[in-house]
Formats: sequence, C-alpha cells, structure tokens
Amino acid sequence: MSVDTVSLTGWGRTAPTTALRFRPRSYEEAAATVRGCGPRGSIARGLGRAHGDAAQNAGGSVLDMTALNRIRTIDAGTGTVVCDAGVSLHRLMEVLLPLGWFVPVTPTTRYVTVGGAIGADIHGHNQHVSGSFSRHVQELELLTAGGEIRTVRSGTPLFDATAGGLGLTGVILSATLRCHRVTSSWMSVDTERAVDLDDLLERLCAGDHRYRYSAAWIDLRARGRATGRSVLTRGEHVPRYALPARARRTPLAFRPGPLPAAPARVPEALLGGAPAALLNEVRYRGAPRYRIGELQKLAAFLHPLDGLPQWSRAPGRTGSVRYQFVVGHGQEEALRRIVRRISQRRCPASNALLKRFGTGGPGWLSFPVPGWTLALDLPAALPGLARFLDSLDEEVATAGGRVCLAKDSRLRPELLSAMYPRLADFRSLRAELDPDGTFRSDLSRRLSL
Repeated sequence: MSVDTVSLTGWGRTAPTTALRFRPRSYEEAAATVRGCGPRGSIARGLGRAHGDAAQNAGGSVLDMTALNRIRTIDAGTGTVVCDAGVSLHRLMEVLLPLGWFVPVTPTTRYVTVGGAIGADIHGHNQHVSGSFSRHVQELELLTAGGEIRTVRSGTPLFDATAGGLGLTGVILSATLRCHRVTSSWMSVDTERAVDLDDLLERLCAGDHRYRYSAAWIDLRARGRATGRSVLTRGEHVPRYALPARARRTPLAFRPGPLPAAPARVPEALLGGAPAALLNEVRYRGAPRYRIGELQKLAAFLHPLDGLPQWSRAPGRTGSVRYQFVVGHGQEEALRRIVRRISQRRCPASNALLKRFGTGGPGWLSFPVPGWTLALDLPAALPGLARFLDSLDEEVATAGGRVCLAKDSRLRPELLSAMYPRLADFRSLRAELDPDGTFRSDLSRRLSL
C-alpha cells in the first residue's frame, strides 16, 4: 500500500486541503487504514470527478480506491456484474459493450468509479426513465467504522443511507449491478431548438417519454423574449439492424478517440461579457432547428467533454463552481425566476444543462426528485458569487427544492434540513453506526453531517 501527503480539490479546483492519502490494494489494507485513521477520520475517494469537497479531508486521511479495480464476475445472460468499487464506468463500458450490455446510468463523464457512483447516487441524461445509479445496485459490500465488512442489500435502511451518502456510512468495497441490454454502440440523436424557457419545458413534457436520454443546453446569457432559449438533444441506442452496412460489421465496437487537447487555461477575459455572449449566439444559431435520426458514437453523445484532457482547467486559475438544483413539478415559476436572475446578472455560465427528472432514488441524501434540474458552471472568482448563490439557495429551498451535495462546496448548513427531509434519519443511523466519527470529509464538517 502506498502512502503520501497530497493537496486535494474537487473537479472544480476550489478550496484545496491537505490529507494523508492511502492507496490500498486489498480489502484487508483498506480495513487496516480505517482502523488506524486517527482523530481527523478518513473518507474514500475515486477518480476525483466530484466538483465539490465531498472527497477531501483536511488534516485526516483519504482512501484512494482506484487500485481496487477488479471486475469479479459477469453474467452475460442477465447483465449482472460484480465488481470492485474502484472500477471506472469507462472500464465497465470497455468490457460490457462487446457482450451487448451497457451501464444503466452514466453522468456526463465516464471517468467515475462504481463506488463514487453509488456514494453520490449519480444521475444521467436518462434519469427520467432509469432513475439514479443506486436503483440498479442489488447489493454492496461496505467496510464499516469498526473494520467489519457488511453485505448491504437494496431496500434496507443502511443501503438507503449509503446510496447518495457521500461515503459517510463506510467505504464501499464492491457492488452487484444490473446493466442495460444494447445491440450497438451507436446512438440515434434528435436535435431541436427552443426559442425560450417555456418552449423548452413544453417540448420536454410532450416528448421526453419517447426517449431514453434527454437534456438541453440552455443559453443563460440570453435575455428578454429569448430568456432560456435552448438546444434540446435527445437520443436512443440504435439497434444493430438499423445501422448502415459498414457499422453492422462491428456494431459493439467502443473506441472513444481523444479530441485536440484543451488549452491549459482559457483567458479569463473570454469567460464574461461580449465574448461569452458571442460564443453562445454561435452555438445556438449553429444548432439545427429540427433534425432527427443523426447517428453519433456513444461516447460523442454521452461524454463529449471526456475527449478534452483536463477540461476542468479551462475556467481560469481559481477554478469553477458547479451549481445544480432541482425544483418539483408545479414550481416552474421558481425555475423561471432563477433563470431570469442568472440571465439579468449576465453571469458567465458555461456547460448549462436543463433536464426533467422522474422518480427519485432510494437514498436519503440522494439528489433527484421529480421535477426540473438546472446545472451550470461559474468562475469561482466571479465578484459577489457567494452572496448570489446563497440567495439562489434560499429561493430553491422556499420552492421545496434542493441543491446537489455531490457538486457542492459552499452551501450553508442551516438550509440542509429543508432541502433533505430524511436528514435526521441519516444523522441518526450514522451516529449509531459510527459514533466516533471515523468517516469524515470537508463536506461533512461544513454541513454538520
């Protein structure tokens, strides 16, 4: 097992803190690290794609789980997979696609671990159909504070606390997953433009049920009658028989190629003002008004930013804040107000996506609930950003919504119970399971979890 002292951040590169990093290569080494973690506790960490501070632990220890990366068994008949928590979704795709299976849920990057996917209860563009990741987990092995390894099955309180529990109930060591049957690695993609936010919401309500994947890029620089104008992209896995003859020869090939390297840093002058507005104008006008049936490779459709190495470094020296919230159906006016406020403030938002959520996950701290979710990146150095986001938090909480904890690095703790009604249950179970606070993180201290 390797050990070193490192400065760690989330993917947004804000609020770095220093911890002792352990890299166990066996369950026994992981258990020994937990038992000897010291007064500042320990937290598991995967590939570091969480935007906030959930996988940091200032002055304590961090378990880098990426060396525990075995795929143990695959049932090619049922699509059931047993694998270590350190296996990435990218690796699962490499192994499963040739067998005619695909991961049930993937976020906009495939470079997350299975353990991280469960701990954050990740969602993807198919949340309205497939729910979040933990819905497809049959059981998991959990290393608890006392060094015991417990088998935790779906539907139990400990499972519901662990799914979306951000690593605070223990270290996920392995999981049994149910995957989705596919016959090709190609997507059929439909694209259309929405002239404003109301037009977009109508299109999502009218047509989302026909697609497995659906998300809209939203221009948060547009104002007036164009406020909330968007490009809506929806897709389905293409069956093998519908592919062109050449693609039918190797229908399940998965060879995502890298794009040209991203710049080390985008000049900060390009992140705001006229340049950003011009880029959004070009993106919106360059999208088709209505196009159906475009064939795209799976990686290009689901994970376009994965082809840009170190794309998190683009927003500037001080990094970025990923802000994501959800409000329920019937709270469309709250969504409109928030979009108008962001647009009127001329925030240099990037990677802004709006989606419709379906049924939420079982996790007590799981983010998705039925309704509308908006996610966006903002430069961390933006003047007045903290105060502005605090006011958005209050509006979201008043509307009965919540912010995504896996992407958070600045939420005030007094709003947490209003956003997450099962918070008291989570705290109670955690106190019983881990009375000495063995599992801690910068996020857990900040939010008194």
